[in-house]
Amino acid sequence: MDKILLGHGSGGKLSHELISNLFMHHFSNNILLVQGDAALLPGINEQLAFTTDSFVVDPVFFPGGDIGKLAVAGTVNDLAVSGAEPLYLSASFIIEEGLPVSDLERIVVSMTEEARKAGIQIVTGDTKVVNRGKCDKVFINTSGIGRVKPQHAGIVKGNGIYPGDKVIINGTLGDHGIAVLAARESLHFETTVHSDCASLNQLISGLLGSFSEIRFMRDATRGGLATVLCETTMHNDFGIRLDEAALPVKEAVVGACEIFGYDPLYVANEGKVVIIASAAEAPQIIKKMKENPLGTDSAIIGEVVSDHPGKVVLETSIGGSRIVDMLAGEQLPRIC
Repeated sequence: MDKILLGHGSGGKLSHELISNLFMHHFSNNILLVQGDAALLPGINEQLAFTTDSFVVDPVFFPGGDIGKLAVAGTVNDLAVSGAEPLYLSASFIIEEGLPVSDLERIVVSMTEEARKAGIQIVTGDTKVVNRGKCDKVFINTSGIGRVKPQHAGIVKGNGIYPGDKVIINGTLGDHGIAVLAARESLHFETTVHSDCASLNQLISGLLGSFSEIRFMRDATRGGLATVLCETTMHNDFGIRLDEAALPVKEAVVGACEIFGYDPLYVANEGKVVIIASAAEAPQIIKKMKENPLGTDSAIIGEVVSDHPGKVVLETSIGGSRIVDMLAGEQLPRIC
């Protein structure tokens, strides 16, 4: 690797190689080695979760959201899927000279509203302005802090996953990626696809308060569902079998993917949590999720298995099967 490519930001194979070979090599420590969506830090009375994320989505406004809503929800979700209760966020802006103040205010208002919905506060931040042409309108970095109850501290590692556990998702795949693509390319579908961008902490806290056998959670953002599950099975003594017929995907998303040659398994989501839980609790988890507007399309989509360790296999709707690998290259750059 001599130069950085767009594919290094895909969340797939190139991203994984960059993180493993460069960042992990030089930054390595016991906290970072967990490689969760948030780092678990020691606290006085309870563990703290700390995470950071940057948002460079193009365009900054899209059906169902904008870069501001995305910046808040994305960081809240990284904390929530790590078993934490999100509390506080920072917000830093890199703004291109010439950005209309009305656009910036629209973004800030959107962040304020999403923070209110999530029940968190934005308590510190920073602002930089760069020359025209040196940034694409606005980039946002958000960092977040939350607290983790002792019984939820293992979720970020997923150490308790066993064959027979079920794989669950709270709704349809690929909505965010296709919504951003449509806005970017001025595409018009028969049915408008809206981003699923949303803060999931209240949905997740309801689950954690009701069920004790949730083994693992991760939000399926860059690289989609496939990349999350490939990372989960990698170097482990279990595999995952997905049921294609059980995957919830909207018809408009399926149609767009067919036109552009995308696979919904790899398209980014911004309001979807992947859960691995015991077979005993999975049906009740689905029932509980469906009570929340962000979980009405929840489904059990697969199972943890022992017969192909380290691999994800998709059982197709026509009766065959295929290996699901980590995303290679870059399908949709600047998606979050």
